[in-house]
This record gives sequence, structure tokens and C-alpha cells, in this order.
Amino acid sequence: MVTVDPIAQALVAADSAAADALGAPNYDEFQSDLEVWELLQRRPASVLRISMPHCAVPRAADIGEDGSPESVRRATESMAGLRQDPRVRCKAGILWVYEITSPERPGRPQIGLGGMARTAEIRTPQNPQGTIIRNEGIRESKARGRAKLTAATRADLGTVNLAVDDASGEFEAALAAHARSAAPSFETADEDGNRHRVWVVEERPEIERLRALLAREPQAYVADGNHRSAAAAMLGYAHFLTVFFPARTMTIAPYNRLLNPAARPAALPEALRASFEVQRHGSEAFQPAATHDIGFYDGALWWRLRPRPGTYDPADAAQEIDADIVQRKLFADVFGITDARDERIAYVGANRDAQWLQAEVDSGRFAYAITLPPVTMEQFIRVCLQDRLMPPKSTWFVPKVRTGLVIALLD
Repeated sequence: MVTVDPIAQALVAADSAAADALGAPNYDEFQSDLEVWELLQRRPASVLRISMPHCAVPRAADIGEDGSPESVRRATESMAGLRQDPRVRCKAGILWVYEITSPERPGRPQIGLGGMARTAEIRTPQNPQGTIIRNEGIRESKARGRAKLTAATRADLGTVNLAVDDASGEFEAALAAHARSAAPSFETADEDGNRHRVWVVEERPEIERLRALLAREPQAYVADGNHRSAAAAMLGYAHFLTVFFPARTMTIAPYNRLLNPAARPAALPEALRASFEVQRHGSEAFQPAATHDIGFYDGALWWRLRPRPGTYDPADAAQEIDADIVQRKLFADVFGITDARDERIAYVGANRDAQWLQAEVDSGRFAYAITLPPVTMEQFIRVCLQDRLMPPKSTWFVPKVRTGLVIALLD
């Protein structure tokens, strides 16, 4: 059973113009702090000033350290100002229906139910029967940084994206029916042209009906927000802000890599052939779409790599993921980089395409680009059900949940 509780006290955008001004990407969607600073120059009212306060400074040269006392103080002041901002409304005891429509899938929106999930339902070694399944290793320092910001601002801004099976389709159908029944409370578009629409649910009978439908789900899977849910648990909070989406409405995009090894192997093609079938692709940027089809750019040509039999155990759902194969058989075996957290590896989400990666190599900033096919939802759920961890930086769910449209106050 999965539980969603109403938000006791919520700040919501007052209207669509307010949602335009306040909404922002999640803090972990950026390649650098400079990108955050540049967006804040264009949209100074966005909640990035609270979620990324070290970047909310007059000049790029003033960007500080994430989590510093000064940045936390700045976030606290900004949050206090937002509570008094006429562009937000305070609502008590609400859920919300949340629809995101991508221009690439205009007829197939992603729709979910927002509210508060229970930290007591997170599956851990101490709670093996938990129904909210995390699937990514947690960097404690990163989770503690989010926890520090949440505690200081007394607000939960970072929405965790949870997937549910919804095998019958009833949950999705109920959400879609609610969305058709009335105009949205507000809507906004993000930087990629995705349309975000929110219906605030205040009527008690409707809240209980939607909660009961979700309660039929045997488990939920953390798609985005492993660190945000861990931060709530670290603080001892009973809840964390979330949206539950039927898995069939969700899309996973590629999560690629750039590499700067200490040295280039003298016989690179031979080293690659130890674990991969190697085929020349050419000079055109290559973004694979099929599982076990991997792109490799060496600064002159793109190559297509396919893992040889024996490079992974098909019975191990995590080991079968291409990101894991690349880490073990390419980064570790060929370049000697055994730790996925090594700074010589740069992880690049789907908001940067293969041409962008190629340009980074051509500029000399990196030695190699590696493009991976998207993980399928079936692969993702299989890893969760085996209680294994996804390889680091292997799933880039799109479109992304927008930060700042609904905020949970923790007073």
C-alpha cells in the first residue's frame, strides 16, 4: 500500500502569471552554477533564489559555496519574503493533480497526483517492507545539504517524482477525468516548451477518492529525488513533497558521459574489442536508441559499441543496464577509472544532445564522449523489484517536474 497525505499548509502560485515568474528547474538539472546564475538574471523571482541561494548574487564572480552559512541565510530571507508575496496563496489540506505535456508527445501527457508521501514507507535495510523503493545510492553530503536548506527555510520545495504501476489504468483515468472536469488552477511553460498544468484539489470527498485509488498500489518507485526523500528522512520528518505518476505516462531519456582520462591507451581499438563489438559509425553525432547500443566519440570518429556475451549477467537487472556495462568494461577496464564518482567523468543529461557532446570533445575540454540509449521503464522497474541500485546517473526522466508551483510549509 502506498499513502499520499494532503499538504497541511501549502504555498501555491496565485495564477498562471505567478507560476511563470516563480517556477524553475530542479537544482540538479544544471551543468554548472553559472547556468543557474544566468537563469536568475533573466528570471530573478524564480524559486532558484531559494533552492540555489549561493547563485543568487549580483555578479557571476560572487557565486559562493553551496550550503555555506551565507547562502543558507540568503535562502531563509528569500523564503520569508515569498510567504508574503502576493503571487502566492496559502492553502490548507490540499492535494493537486499535475499534468505535464511535452511538445514531443502532445497527445500523451504525463499526469499524476501531488501531496505528501510518508518517510515511514521508504524501503531501507531497517525497513525492508517499505513500499517506496529507492534505487540510487545516496551521497550523504548531498542529502545533508538539502536537509540543511529545508530545515532553515521551513519549506519543502523539491518535489520527489514517484512512479506507480497502475496496472488497471484506473488511477490514470481518474486523474484525467478530474483534469477534464474543470479549468486548471494555473499553468505555465518551462524552458523546453513543456506545459505544466495544476488543479488544486480542496474538496474532501475528491481528496479521499484519489487517495483511495493510490492506496491500491503495492509499491512506488523513486524516479527523481532520491536525495530529496533522504533529506526528509534525515531530518526526522514524517513526510516529503511528491507527485505519484502512473509509470506508463513517464519517459526516460538518455544520460550520457564525457571523459577525461589521465592518458589515452596506445591501442584503443584493441582495448575496446576485449568487451565490445566495435563498428565504425562515422563523423555524424550518434545518439543510440536501442538497449546495448553505445556511442563512442574519440575526437575524430564516432564508433558503435555492442557489449559482448559475458560482459554482464542477464539475471542481474542492474548489471544489465548499459551505464553499468560502460562503467565496468570501458571506464574501469580500459581507462582505469574504477569509481563512478571520479571527477574525470562528466555526466550529461538529455537537455544536451550528442552534437553538444561532440563539440565539447572537439573543443579540447574533454577527450571522449559516450552516448547511451535510454533505460526502459521495464528495466527501471525490474531493478527496483530486485532491490538493487541503478548505476549512478543512468535515468533522466522527462519532462521534469517544475519546482516552485506547489511548496509545502513545515511550520
